[in-house]
Amino acid sequence: MAKVKMLNMQGLEAGSIELSNEVFGIEPNEAAVHAVVKNYLANQRQGTQSALTRSEVRGGGRKPFRQKGTGRHRQGSSTDPSQIGGGVVFAPKPRDYRYTLPKKLRRLAMKSILSSKVAEKEIIVLDELKFDEPKTKEMIKVLENVKAAKKALIVTAEKDDNVVKSAANIPGVRTALVGTMNVYEIVNHTSFIVTKEAVKKIEEVYK
Repeated sequence: MAKVKMLNMQGLEAGSIELSNEVFGIEPNEAAVHAVVKNYLANQRQGTQSALTRSEVRGGGRKPFRQKGTGRHRQGSSTDPSQIGGGVVFAPKPRDYRYTLPKKLRRLAMKSILSSKVAEKEIIVLDELKFDEPKTKEMIKVLENVKAAKKALIVTAEKDDNVVKSAANIPGVRTALVGTMNVYEIVNHTSFIVTKEAVKKIEEVYK
């Protein structure tokens, strides 16, 4: 088991924690991580783009100009894609881009990215993260104390409105629960800040 030092909100060492090799110590599978990130981005697409084909463009009943004698190419319809205001060839239509991946692959990707964060020393474990009231300044101070990067993901075991609201207005900082964190957000944030209780919950879920 890998040992990682724990910090308190003042940035001081508060003991250490052993991380499960099954979750935080596997050989990262880059292909699995890439597949899951690609899937996440595809599922975020709205798929509402739409354009008219030549059959949907209004008009086109009359030949635009005579066949010969104009010096122009022959043309039988104003809805032809080569004409200004004509239809679009293979026009995009509303569609659903969503697709699913096997559960085993999603779990492998999550374990891989968590292991990468440990290997690259981008994980910061806090003994606790609590505020008496929502205070953006206090959250900024904590992030500075633990030397977090500008882009940081904060993961807690249970929802804490004070923590969520304190981080809400800080650019590049996001909060998530163990049950809602995803591979894309972990990849997209340099620092992975997690509480001691959240670590236990992650190991329960992904062991």
